[in-house]
Amino acid sequence: MNLTNKLLTALNEITILTPDSWSLEHKFESGRKRWLANILPSELLSRSIKQTVESLVTLCECEQFYQTFPDVIETPDYGDKWGVRANYIEINNRAIAEMYNDQTKNGLFSAIKILPAIPPSAKSWANCIILSQIFPNIYGDGYNKAPNEENSIYGIKLDIGYSKNIINFDINDKITPNEQFQIFNDIAHFHGLKTGFRTVISADQIKVAADYKDDVTFDWNNPEHLELFIKEHVKLINLGFEAIFIDSAKHIGGYDMENYTGVGALPSYEQMQYILHEIRSRSGKTTISFVGEKSTGDFKRYENLGLTSGTAFIEPDNYDEVKHWSEKLKYEQNYTPGIEVSNDNDEGGRSYEARLNRINNSLFGYEYPSDKLPSFMQMEDLFPLRYDTNTHHLMMCNPSYSTDGTPLSHWENLFTKDDGREYNRKVADLFIYALNL
Repeated sequence: MNLTNKLLTALNEITILTPDSWSLEHKFESGRKRWLANILPSELLSRSIKQTVESLVTLCECEQFYQTFPDVIETPDYGDKWGVRANYIEINNRAIAEMYNDQTKNGLFSAIKILPAIPPSAKSWANCIILSQIFPNIYGDGYNKAPNEENSIYGIKLDIGYSKNIINFDINDKITPNEQFQIFNDIAHFHGLKTGFRTVISADQIKVAADYKDDVTFDWNNPEHLELFIKEHVKLINLGFEAIFIDSAKHIGGYDMENYTGVGALPSYEQMQYILHEIRSRSGKTTISFVGEKSTGDFKRYENLGLTSGTAFIEPDNYDEVKHWSEKLKYEQNYTPGIEVSNDNDEGGRSYEARLNRINNSLFGYEYPSDKLPSFMQMEDLFPLRYDTNTHHLMMCNPSYSTDGTPLSHWENLFTKDDGREYNRKVADLFIYALNL
């Protein structure tokens, strides 16, 4: 039995699939590529995992409907250098997790449920989902707190498994956390998406778990800590992820430290070269995309480090500027800077029109599709958040917006309503044209 069918069985569902009429009513199409739009996230998040699987099978590019989920799923193949042209879309899986009063769980399942509304990869470039949280956060993992009480996912624990915010531990005896990640990746790949996750490298934002004593602060000069960092990331790559978004990567080796906002020491330049080389070597995967936050004009510095792409170098509001850099970098295949629609520090306030303009420039700022530069988006760029929160707030805190202690109420109140639905439709209109260029 494949893992997706194993999950359905663990959830007391039958593995026989039927076409999903709701998805057919809400599908958007670009050639044979299909996804859901003109919708609200709560409409997806309130569905079951089986309904999600049936939705994705209904929407797939297949010649015929799969009555059971396929046994073998391959990642979309865009060659080893796919990361220099991809669109990276970060989904805050903790923010869309199931919240029951003060408890938070099953964020990975919520990420699965949102996948039908993510446009699949194009003919010429990949769309890649980046998950905001994988590892436990240092303070209050598995709990939500008051709207302004810090509970940051920039602070992580290693050597203690994965976050209670995202893993379904209720079925841990039937489906292990590792298998849950494999299932997420299989389902995303089936929909035509690449996948990755965010990580942090600021030493004081990392704790190493220890049995029967206090956690210890991570130390890049400790060989055991360095080895642990590598092993934890190789493990995830071997579970099907192909991209790692590296927080504060611009400052590796002590570069531009006057603008460094992280806490604690960073790895040296040579250490980071070693880390990225070892992740590639030990996993045996040549397709891994390492994305660094942020980029500057010294592209060779990042390329020689082992990075694939970097954020926030190119002016995103100016189409001509984007096209200029696309033409200038068209022959670069190892490292390219990208266009940022928004980032994890986004504090809101940007108009829908401005976001749509940036998405437009990201998808069309080139002469030929093969010259497209990478782009970076957040969940809010597809599904607008309520007026009194923003991407950065959701990274720093874990509030529930439920009015009755249920997950559905949280999902309904986390995002905007009718105007968000219309915005989501306009984003889909841009992707409709872009996907088949």
